[in-house]
Amino acid sequence: MIPVAVIGAGAFGRNHARVYQQLAKQDENVRLAAVVDSDLARAEAVAREFNCHAVGSVEELLAEHGDLKAASVAVPTVHHLAVSRALMEAGIDVLIEKPLASSLAEADELIALARRHHRIAQAGHLERFNPAVQATLPLITQPMFFEIHRLSVFTPRSLDIDVVLDLMIHDLDVVLSFVRSPVTEIRAVGLPILSPKVDIANVRLEFASGCVANLTASRVSTERVRKLRFFQPQQYISLDYGRQDILVFSVGETEASATPSVNPQIKVFRPAVLSEEPLYAELKSFLQAVRARSQPLVPLDQGRQALAVALDVIAAIGKHTKKAKLEQMQGA
Repeated sequence: MIPVAVIGAGAFGRNHARVYQQLAKQDENVRLAAVVDSDLARAEAVAREFNCHAVGSVEELLAEHGDLKAASVAVPTVHHLAVSRALMEAGIDVLIEKPLASSLAEADELIALARRHHRIAQAGHLERFNPAVQATLPLITQPMFFEIHRLSVFTPRSLDIDVVLDLMIHDLDVVLSFVRSPVTEIRAVGLPILSPKVDIANVRLEFASGCVANLTASRVSTERVRKLRFFQPQQYISLDYGRQDILVFSVGETEASATPSVNPQIKVFRPAVLSEEPLYAELKSFLQAVRARSQPLVPLDQGRQALAVALDVIAAIGKHTKKAKLEQMQGA
C-alpha cells in the first residue's frame, strides 16, 4: 500500500486527488492520505470531496503522516523547489508538475536532491502519457517537419507564467522525445493580449538532425485545438491529442489494413489507440516506478531539457519584442 499526498489544491491538484482516489477504488494498492494547501479552506473542500485529510503546510503533513511514501507537487512553479526539497529530504518520492522549475539552476538542484536522497522523481509532462502519443512512437522513422497547434480559450488559471511555460512546453517536450536531437536555432514571436504575460506565441525550432518544428500556442483562442502533425520520408502523420486519434498517410509499403485515399498512390492508416485519461496513465506509471524503484517514464532530466528549450524560446521572444519595438506599444 502506497500512501500518497497532493500538495496544492488548485485545479491541477484537485485532478491529481481525483485520480489517486480513482486508482484506490480500482485496487491499485494506493491510498490518498492528504491534500495540502496554504489556503486550508480550499484543501478542506478537496479533502471532503475525495475522503482524505486536509492540512495547511508540508511541515504539518510530514508531522502527521509519517508513513507517506509519495506525493504530487501541484503548487505554483516558484514553490516547486522548496516543496519538493522538503518531501525528498523526508524520504518521499515526488511527481513534480510542469514546468519542472522556475530556472535551470532550480531544476539542477531538484535533480541533485533526487540523486542524493535516492528518490523516484518524475516530471509531470502529461501529454507523454496520451495514448495517441504512445501509439505514435513506433511509427517514428526520421521526422523532418512538425506543425503543432495548441489553442485554448482564456481562463484566469496559470497567469503567473506565460503561454510558453503554461501550454507550449507540453509540445516542446513531445517533440524533443520524438526527434531526439539537439536544438540548434530558435526564432520566436509572442504577445501579451489579455494578461501581463505572453498569451500567444509562435516558434520555429531547428534541430541538428535537420528537422524543423513550427509550434503555436495560444490561451486567447475562440476554440480549443490540440494537434500535432509531422512529415517524414514517404509519410505524413496527424495526431489529435484531444480525440486521442492518429491518421497516417503513406506512399509505398503500408499496413495491410490501410485504405486508398483520393490519390491511389497514397494509403491511409488509422492505428489502434486504446483511449485512456492521460493523468490516470501518468499517475499509474508514477506509482509503478515507486513500487519497482525504477526510472520513471519522464525523469527530471527530461523535464529540465524541456524547460531549457522553453526558456530559450522566451528569451527569443524577448529579443524579437525589442527588435520590433513592441515593448513601447505594450507599455502604452
